[in-house]
Amino acid sequence: MKAECLTPILNVSDISASFAWFEKWGWKKLWDWGTPPDFGAVGSGDCTIFLCLGYQGGRGKGSNTSTFGPNGDQSSDKGVWLCLKVENVDNVYKELLAAGLEITWPPTDTPWKLREMHLRHPDGHVFRIGHSINEEEEVECEPK
Repeated sequence: MKAECLTPILNVSDISASFAWFEKWGWKKLWDWGTPPDFGAVGSGDCTIFLCLGYQGGRGKGSNTSTFGPNGDQSSDKGVWLCLKVENVDNVYKELLAAGLEITWPPTDTPWKLREMHLRHPDGHVFRIGHSINEEEEVECEPK
């Protein structure tokens, strides 16, 4: 088998608020479906994420303030975790802070050769955003 595309579906509690949240960090609303809408999509570059109001998967924001590190908790959030590669995570971090979005782990050089940070959606979905820290070797997002 050769996969052609993979599109995650995020269960959200408020589809309009989720469209607005994604727009704060540069994603665009691609479409919505239903009256009122209960399904839709956002996109950035070649990436697409479907949003589904109240079904198709789980959600749930934990009380944890950090998702990694010595005081972090990787199990509290019940939403989807996604890994997103970007050109420069430090620039993205500055933009996300300016937009007032919830950062649960600041940019950090990791042993798996990514400079990575975490961003949490209001419904508990966590975005692991990073770039390779090894110029000679392209590193994919590694689960940890």
